[in-house]
Amino acid sequence: MDAVFEQVTKNAVRGLWARRSKLNLVGAHINVFTGEWTQKDAGIGTSIDSFYEYLLKAYLLFGDEEYLFIFQEAYSAAMHYLYNDPWYVEVNMDSAAIVWPLFNSLQAFWPGLQVLAGDIDPAIRTHTAFFSVWKRYGFTPEGFNLATLSVQHGQKSYPLRPELIESTYWLYKATRNPRYLDAGRDIVASLQYAARCPCGYCHISDVEFHKREDHMESFFLAETVKYLWLLFDLAVGPDNLVENGPYKYIFSTEGHLLPATPQISLLQEHCSYFGAYCNRDSLKEEPNASDKSADSQETNGSRVSEGWVRTRFPLDSSSFKASPVSGLIKGLCPGLTHAQKYGISYLASVDTRHEDNSAKQKDIVVQSQAIVVVSDQISNQSLSGDGNDNNVKESTEREPESDPSQS
Repeated sequence: MDAVFEQVTKNAVRGLWARRSKLNLVGAHINVFTGEWTQKDAGIGTSIDSFYEYLLKAYLLFGDEEYLFIFQEAYSAAMHYLYNDPWYVEVNMDSAAIVWPLFNSLQAFWPGLQVLAGDIDPAIRTHTAFFSVWKRYGFTPEGFNLATLSVQHGQKSYPLRPELIESTYWLYKATRNPRYLDAGRDIVASLQYAARCPCGYCHISDVEFHKREDHMESFFLAETVKYLWLLFDLAVGPDNLVENGPYKYIFSTEGHLLPATPQISLLQEHCSYFGAYCNRDSLKEEPNASDKSADSQETNGSRVSEGWVRTRFPLDSSSFKASPVSGLIKGLCPGLTHAQKYGISYLASVDTRHEDNSAKQKDIVVQSQAIVVVSDQISNQSLSGDGNDNNVKESTEREPESDPSQS
């Protein structure tokens, strides 16, 4: 495995987040050469859905808390500025003025993401609203106008998208409410009645009149049918690899299963401090039995509450406490902002060419506690040993804040 691909991807995430608005919102399109936003509509659907999804899933898969911090702030902003219970709208990323009072079909993944984040109540309400559109037309159109409560002109098609079915699966997994099995049956009935073709299932070009086009997107088999199968298979019992396998699994946005193996999670085992390397020799051993993580070989529970996320994530990053996912994560620097922790700051669109750079040369000294990451393999050895937790170490020394540009 070549870590250069991960680093390039993380740099892209950091670049997007550094260019967020003062409201912690990001737009839909950006010029990758200039860094200027070319479309400043902020939403949770078209052109932006995977940004939110992969922030949380990257944390769950890799155990890198930087992704979680960004997700917490982005999610909090989305719920504050985009959420009109139970719907979501698109707003200007700078002013939060509504630009599109529109439900688009790609938004339907959001309740499933909220289940992963432990935010179940709004997920239930939003799914109910989204599914009401399906019940009305037999499918969800690409766009549904919330002002007129009608199909948006030019967005009448349903290309066999999986997002609503994906959220239905996750909500059933979290609640075991049979209403989601009923929703799954309605979806299957619509597909069989209106989309079934001699050689597969057809793209619906008009959800109001159920007009069909002679093509089928690949994601229908990769995701739509897969989530339907998982939904009904889960109702029978957890006797499958996803629910009861040797690892916990994360679905990519294309429906591929990624196992959280030790080779993937926390691949780079080091003591991370401000994005740089701390001196292991300076760490002071302080055994603490309460810091031991659960056995990483524990099999998946069939309910979300038995997986990674047991409680709702605190959306205020200042109150965040590290929780073991694929290793032991020991300590955070409590007095630091997110920008200080990771070198990610808001980039205001002002001319800074004539700024006095002398202030940037000042050394900043902070009282801190280093982050120590101990891999699953090490943690398991400590759990099976003599009970001493000597693998977990802390540093409470005063250290200068490192320059992220040199990390």
